[in-house]
Formats: sequence, C-alpha cells, structure tokens
Amino acid sequence: NKIQNRNKNMLECVRRVQSNGMMVSGGFILGFDYDPPDIFQQQISFIQQSGIVWAMVGLLNAPKGTHLYERLEKEKRLTTEATGSNTDYSMNFIPKMAETTLIEGYQMITKSIYAPKAYYTRVRQLFSRYQPHPDIKLHFDSYYLWGFIKSFIYLGIWDSGRGEYWKFIVWTLVHYPGRFYDAVMFTLTGYHFRRIFNLY
Repeated sequence: NKIQNRNKNMLECVRRVQSNGMMVSGGFILGFDYDPPDIFQQQISFIQQSGIVWAMVGLLNAPKGTHLYERLEKEKRLTTEATGSNTDYSMNFIPKMAETTLIEGYQMITKSIYAPKAYYTRVRQLFSRYQPHPDIKLHFDSYYLWGFIKSFIYLGIWDSGRGEYWKFIVWTLVHYPGRFYDAVMFTLTGYHFRRIFNLY
C-alpha cells in the first residue's frame, strides 16, 4: 500500500509538471537490496502511465567515495570499480536479487518501454496534457527540415517500427498539428534510445 500510494503521488506530481508546460525526464534504477520480485513490471507500469518519454533505466552501481560503496565494502560485496555507464549492463557489487534475474529484468524493461508502440504511447500521453508556455515560439530553420527528412527515411521507410511511426505522425497532425516539430524530435530521440540500448 505504501508503494502504491507513493507511486500514485509521484504520478500526480509528474502530470502537474507536464500540464504546466514542462517536460519531465526520469532516471530509474534497479538493483537495490529492497527491490521486490515484481520491480520490473512496476517500473514499466509507472513509466507508461507517467508519460515520461525520456526514461533512463540503469543498474545500480556504487561509485567510490559514496556511503553505498563503504557499506558494500564492509559487507564484502564489491566486485570491481563502477564503469560510470548506465547502459553497459554492469554492476560492481553482488546484489541481493540473483544477478541473472536482475539483468534479464533490466533488459525486459528497456525492450518494453522503447518498443515503438509503447514509446509513442507515452508521447501521446504527454501531448494530451502538456501545455507549452504561450510565449515560446518556434522559428523555422533548415535543420528542422533536415531532421524531418532523416526521420522520414530512417524511421518511416527503413525501420521495422515504421507502422507505429506513421500512426503517430498522422495522429499528431490530426490532433496536435502545432506540435509537429516536437513529434519529429521525439521520433528521433526514440530511435537514439533504441540504438544505445542495442535494441536493433
């Protein structure tokens, strides 16, 4: 109940921020000693409900000089130094949860939230409540056009998720034509995340 109430309150905070003209990025970490077995599905559900498009998920590491590092050192659970990367599927300590379970769950989350259908669903949720400040005006520049051309070629023709891409582009033009620039930008950042998480 405490976790459910906390998640509910956090979702409400995220939605309020979005409705006041600010986009929310989120960092999510796996590997805490208190993580329950269903932590993977919990994170997927929260991220999808929140409309946080840029959700970065990483495995917990203990950087040298932190209290966490000192505690794990005393418990003799450290294995190496932290790499500093949150996308290389590495940990520098022995977790409470089986490491194979943790890494497989982590991979399941990234595959789920960055799959084109799930990703564009979050962008739709964001657009449905995001209210940009009226004083913010976009001025056309040639790199906007170049961005759309690259989006059209890479995601609208070559990419395996091109069906979801075109559904999203058409949906945006019908419901939120003024956010077409944002829509194209989000399609490209989604492609970026799928690349850095090796989802191709």
